[in-house]
Amino acid sequence: MRTPRLSSLPPEADTWVEIDVDAQQLTLHQGREALWSCAVSTGAAGTGELDGSGCTPLGWHYVRAAIGEGQPPGTVYRGRRPTGEVFDEHLAAAHPERDWILTRILWLCGLESGRNRGGQVDSQRRYIYLHGTPPNEPMGVPASHGCIRLRDADLLEVFQRARAGTPFWLH
Repeated sequence: MRTPRLSSLPPEADTWVEIDVDAQQLTLHQGREALWSCAVSTGAAGTGELDGSGCTPLGWHYVRAAIGEGQPPGTVYRGRRPTGEVFDEHLAAAHPERDWILTRILWLCGLESGRNRGGQVDSQRRYIYLHGTPPNEPMGVPASHGCIRLRDADLLEVFQRARAGTPFWLH
């Protein structure tokens, strides 16, 4: 895994991902070219970096870990580990209180010391992920607990292209 350097962002030729919080949209880039976009759902509490805030952090990040390769769509995760469950209506009805983390996880790590890295503003220690969500959860509106939620099919598309080390710009 290579860790990007702030001085080299955005990459001139490599893959990187932009998340526009106002538009609730993710855009996958190859250098300066936008290749693909989808709707997302960021923190219902808005944007911010403070631990415990429930906000989605801003700034440059990179994928610290890409989790779930080979698992079926709808795989349920707790503590970044598959539970052995696959999400369906019956599981949802049995556990209505769960904040579902499904299909894949792209775990983000901040690149900006004091903004989204270190101390009480560390995105990695806050467990900020891109992850799948049940089909009945809204997209295009802030509704998460701070993470970035995507539809399973969209997450699988991003997961194929944004591996460990891929830069992410949240603004």
